[in-house]
Amino acid sequence: MKATIIGILSALFFSVTFVLNRAMELDGGSWVWSATLRFFFMLPLLLIIVGYKRNVIPVILHIKNQPLPWIIWSTVGFGLFYAPLTFATIYGPGWLVAATFQLTIIAGSLLVPFLSRGKKQRIPMQSIIISLVILSGVFIMQLEHASSVSFASVVLCVIPLIVSAFAYPLGNRKMMHVVNGELNTFQRILGMTIASMPFWIILSIYGIATQGAPSSDQVLQTFIVAISSGIIATALFFYATELVSHDNHKLAAIEATQSGEVVFALFGELLLLHAPLPSAVSFIGMALVVIGMVLHSAASSFGNRKKMPVHKKVSGE
Repeated sequence: MKATIIGILSALFFSVTFVLNRAMELDGGSWVWSATLRFFFMLPLLLIIVGYKRNVIPVILHIKNQPLPWIIWSTVGFGLFYAPLTFATIYGPGWLVAATFQLTIIAGSLLVPFLSRGKKQRIPMQSIIISLVILSGVFIMQLEHASSVSFASVVLCVIPLIVSAFAYPLGNRKMMHVVNGELNTFQRILGMTIASMPFWIILSIYGIATQGAPSSDQVLQTFIVAISSGIIATALFFYATELVSHDNHKLAAIEATQSGEVVFALFGELLLLHAPLPSAVSFIGMALVVIGMVLHSAASSFGNRKKMPVHKKVSGE
């Protein structure tokens, strides 16, 4: 229950990303700067947070000992997760991007056999079946969206989000394996931010060459995103996944809490951007996404109760 509550809180702070990224896009800001500036701001903030307890050196040494895994999986978990996510805001409102990103819940379950260490593990079919509820909700919303925009716009919204949806759990879980409990949550986030810097520097060079420098408003908004989503939300989510990293069913449930981003992003856009209210069909899709999240959590709790050992009295006890 503790991990689930932390997961929902992380969804609340993550939703700031979808709202402000959409706001920056509507104001003419480039998706490149929405993505890169967040991580450029995160780096000094994390150095201050981790450096306060003098825990930076262990991070540097860990990266030095395994540079290739750190660079690869940090680039996947941060770079290939966030850059496509910001790109998708060009073609859809924040709540729709947040809803489609919930494909990450299914992605997390599908990746289980490829990420398990030691004994071989199968895809948790219960999680997949429940995730189909979420998938149907995403399909309904995207179908509704397709009625008002071109097919190309739908594709350019959905394909990057599929990449993002798989990259996030893949990078997160692979880095948990690399770290193997030797670093705490903030140290791991700092390490991934440092190791993904080559990706962000290359992307920023592309941004300068094609878009020019970001506006002062975009700089301020990405700073807010860096604190809310990059620091607070990421720390909460990583901490929640670490609490249940030993149980794939629980892990799927924690990843399912991120469905709350859809509701939070919708209310954020309605309040801050005065976005039009989604249609009744879109609300049905959103409801299915949230129902899927609740079912994941319920199934996880039920499964854990079933696995609890029954206490039997034996002679000599």
